[in-house]
Amino acid sequence: MQSSLLYAHIGDLHLTGSKEQNYKDLLSIIADIETCCADKIDMVYLPGDNADHAEVHSYHLLRTAKKMLSVPVYAISGDHDMEQGNLDNFHLMLVTEQIPYAVDIHHTKCLFLDICGNGNGGPDFRLGEKQLVWLRNEIDTAVYRQQPIALFMHSFPDDLKEEEEKNTLNNLIAENSIVLVDMGHTHYNEISNDGHTIYTATRSTGQIEEGPVGYSVVSVHENVVSWRFKLLDEPFPFVMITYPGDHHLATDQWQDGVMEEVNAVVMADKGITKVLCAVNNSEWMPMSYCERKKCWILSGINITSGDRITVKATDETGRPGIHTIQYAASEKRETGNLKPGSDDFRIDAWPENHVFGTQLGPNRNAKPAQPKHHK
Repeated sequence: MQSSLLYAHIGDLHLTGSKEQNYKDLLSIIADIETCCADKIDMVYLPGDNADHAEVHSYHLLRTAKKMLSVPVYAISGDHDMEQGNLDNFHLMLVTEQIPYAVDIHHTKCLFLDICGNGNGGPDFRLGEKQLVWLRNEIDTAVYRQQPIALFMHSFPDDLKEEEEKNTLNNLIAENSIVLVDMGHTHYNEISNDGHTIYTATRSTGQIEEGPVGYSVVSVHENVVSWRFKLLDEPFPFVMITYPGDHHLATDQWQDGVMEEVNAVVMADKGITKVLCAVNNSEWMPMSYCERKKCWILSGINITSGDRITVKATDETGRPGIHTIQYAASEKRETGNLKPGSDDFRIDAWPENHVFGTQLGPNRNAKPAQPKHHK
């Protein structure tokens, strides 16, 4: 098996000044990631709306924070990054590649799109013909190489303004091995599963109406997507089962049949003394660490659809970290009248993974703005 693509997603930052809570939270998240996760993850992803008003000093804050990270940071634009009418400040201060761009990581093709930028798309959620041609070519290359594909964009494809572009992108997703679309913009944790592709969004770091601050950890293991939210104040070890996948994320791109291996990533601030796995009510079985894949593995077992898998890691202080999933076989869902590339396919609340289903963010059910009182 190939190694998993594994990364941390820090939600929309909306940076303004150094004394604001969102900047303090960003620094804490980066310290969390660099101290306990950097030796396991392949990158950090920023999904747009990095600076609330696209001002140079806000990007300077982010550039300073980035220096704390030893892993690559891949950023895209959001509509707030266009508030000055272009992306000049974004590119000048963030020091990122010109969007769109492609990166191959552990056999996964990662495609970073611009739907908010000057020249390729627009401030009003467009792709543009030039970017669509580029996207088709990158997808064709990945399909030829039999690579799973992950798209990184600021919003759901259904939010694109041009109907023809929207249909084109949704068809490309439906007809190819695009296993994941990872986004910002919603400001709340959300997972949508149309039975072929998983769409994920992580709560904003800068503007949020629901849930405590944190970041998501995402894995693509062959065609299996795993997603887990890490609270900033949640103690380590942090465990995430990356294979097989949880039933919330089952798609028709999964393999059918009996699974014979469990993979889990453990992130920790102390040394790990043991990692154990249990299937349903079985006894705990020791897992072995694979240096090449940077994960813990248990092989030679039989896991069938409906089985519950638990992995428990214990550090040298005796503190445990636990993750449980329920495996499901591949699944194709009926689309009916649901809109492709949208949150119509959102899963029910998954509270143990901090997905609440209340959609308290700017897209749907945001709380009304509170009046400001002046003395």
